[in-house]
Amino acid sequence: MSITLWHGLGKRKSAVARVWVRPGTGKISINGSESLSYLKRDVLQMIVNQPMELVGATGKFDIKCTCNGGGLTGQADAIKYGIAHALLEIDSDRYRPILKRAGFLTRDARIKERKKYGLRGARRSFQFSKR
Repeated sequence: MSITLWHGLGKRKSAVARVWVRPGTGKISINGSESLSYLKRDVLQMIVNQPMELVGATGKFDIKCTCNGGGLTGQADAIKYGIAHALLEIDSDRYRPILKRAGFLTRDARIKERKKYGLRGARRSFQFSKR
């Protein structure tokens, strides 16, 4: 007996999300807790649910995620990206055009710029004193 399980990896800023999708009732668990208790803001809940709503698979799959790094917003976007890639493993021919058009298959490559030597941050310099 084989259990059907699809995997997707999502990254955003410094957050990494590993996502496993299996047939079920639409339950989402993130780091062992329910998504409602982990992502406290409604906007983050909406972001995580976007790929499933777009392809019309809202109540058909259970999602299990493990996230580390970054903040809640980066983790929510990483989960969204991971779910989109897991959906591609399920049925690439049907879901790819829909997810591609919505921009869910494009990795957001914006990350924090590194600090430079001689400066206070990435671009901010120390206060200049003429005398």
